[in-house]
Amino acid sequence: MLRPKADALLLALDFAGTFLFAIEGGMAAARGHLDLLGAAVLAFATALGGGIIRDVLIGAIPPNSIRDWRYASIAFAGAATAFFFHSVVQELPASLLVLLDAAGLSLFAVAGAEKALNFEIHPLIAILMGGITGVGGGTIRDLLLAQVPTVLRADVYATAALAGAAVVVLGLKMKLPRAPVAIAGAIVCFFLRMVSVWLHWNLPKVGG
Repeated sequence: MLRPKADALLLALDFAGTFLFAIEGGMAAARGHLDLLGAAVLAFATALGGGIIRDVLIGAIPPNSIRDWRYASIAFAGAATAFFFHSVVQELPASLLVLLDAAGLSLFAVAGAEKALNFEIHPLIAILMGGITGVGGGTIRDLLLAQVPTVLRADVYATAALAGAAVVVLGLKMKLPRAPVAIAGAIVCFFLRMVSVWLHWNLPKVGG
């Protein structure tokens, strides 16, 4: 059983990340000229895909986002927001979209790593679970839109998620307070992602 405080923190991180990624999925649906059902499917996959993959891998069956109706409700609310206000969404600057994506990535990376530790997963694998939680939904979204996944081509994307997850795992293993560790992990992920975009940092490419 998870401790109540861990539950509350994980829920807060998961819900916030779910809404941000659902809006992003809805925005992608609008850009792809999908209908309302398509927007709902894409938002659901973007917001919850990474967490579902993580839960299956760590043995949290059925995945929490399937057992708890609030996750789907939040995802569909994000889809509706992007769909019905698409004219406003289309006017949003690209920098704001990157910021929203970085925020969602940070929240999910932190929540994913912490949940993996709560299920007594090895610290190294917990870091990987944090990364998968952060990038899994976006990868599914891109595949549904027949695009090369962002994680394979973006400036320090998965690396930022792994860095944030690593901060959480190290901090919790050192018995540091849970909330400050989660905040620190999210800040590291967010900062690394945003700086990489602004400075055009890239990992070495094949043949590059």
